[in-house]
Amino acid sequence: MESPSVSRRVVVTGLGIVTSIGHNVPDFWKNLTAGQCGIHRIGLFDPAPFATQIGAEVRNWEAADHMDPKEARRNDRYTHFGFVAAAQAVKDAGLTMASEDGDRVGVMIGSGIGGMYTYESQLKVLAERGPRKVSPFTIPSLIGNICSGLVAIELGARGPNFGVVSACATGTHAIGEAAHAIRRGDADVMVAGGSEASITPFAYASFCAMKAMSTRNDSPETASRPFDATRDGFVMGEGSGILVLESLAHARARGARIYCELAGYAATCDAHHITQPDPEGKGLSMAMKRALASAGTAPEQIDYINAHGTSTPYNDKFETLAIKKVFGDHARKLAVSSTKSMTGHLLGAAGGIESVISVKTIETGVIPPTINLVNADPDCDLDYVPNVARQAPVRTVLSNNLGFGGQNAAAVFRAL
Repeated sequence: MESPSVSRRVVVTGLGIVTSIGHNVPDFWKNLTAGQCGIHRIGLFDPAPFATQIGAEVRNWEAADHMDPKEARRNDRYTHFGFVAAAQAVKDAGLTMASEDGDRVGVMIGSGIGGMYTYESQLKVLAERGPRKVSPFTIPSLIGNICSGLVAIELGARGPNFGVVSACATGTHAIGEAAHAIRRGDADVMVAGGSEASITPFAYASFCAMKAMSTRNDSPETASRPFDATRDGFVMGEGSGILVLESLAHARARGARIYCELAGYAATCDAHHITQPDPEGKGLSMAMKRALASAGTAPEQIDYINAHGTSTPYNDKFETLAIKKVFGDHARKLAVSSTKSMTGHLLGAAGGIESVISVKTIETGVIPPTINLVNADPDCDLDYVPNVARQAPVRTVLSNNLGFGGQNAAAVFRAL
């Protein structure tokens, strides 16, 4: 075992994903780089009474097809997604727990909202049938750390384990904090990312009340249009993105295939407003600068930024400003795209799936596009890889995520 006192390099060895445009990494990547949109009219409930009637649902999905049916019945949809994506990532990493010390393997899967399906269904049971009919699995199913717990039970992973909650920055925070656990010597392997399933009536009513979501109901596939002048709000998505992280020495010792290095990470807060990003981009700028510094990477070395790019008027404008502040003249040479134009916004899972995207961009040299970018916005004037994927050598990627409460997260992925 490596000395815990030594700051260790962290690498990515496994990827797993469940989204509206693919239930596994190969299908997801094929569809993403083809510019396929996973946004449609809601089918999980009747959306007619709602101002927003569209979303990026995971369709043709039965959890019992991917996990033990008993566990599927006992757990929330958000846990289903995270559990399956984690199993994919572990398999992709070639990680065999029989060969691992479970004390040195941890899990850190976050969710911004947690078991929303369970909240709603059991409140209905309470109202209609009384307190004695509420399921005894309600609390374990709805809490935001249970996905991490269930994955750890399945693996026999007894290392660091908790659920990160920081709104839409959750997934990146979980991955970054998991990397810190490895660097500190608390673990050799961490399974980390985010999972979310918030396409429910109560969640939709709540976000509609905020007027945060797009109401482009007549054209779902074009509703998420980051950086476009006619953007009118985000579109809800659901799913999960998970990475297997390891110390470089551990990965090499077991002969693992290594995708890339998670070279840097930072977390900051705007301390400005409960929902609106700082209009000068100060918090996000600081997060990007600190992530670059922790990676030992100059701004000019970044080839691509997977932007938070929510398709809301404020986010896209202020994120563009923050990128310009950090990168100066190099901002004009960068490729920047928002894959939320295809996947929708997965809230706490956004950083998980966008980390998978960052890794795949390095592996394949294909930069996914920002689709639906047609109308130029003078406040958003960078190279957003409009509408068509681009083949380009990519060695270093920065991924950004922001969340309500002023949360900011930035991660740097780099080829070895």
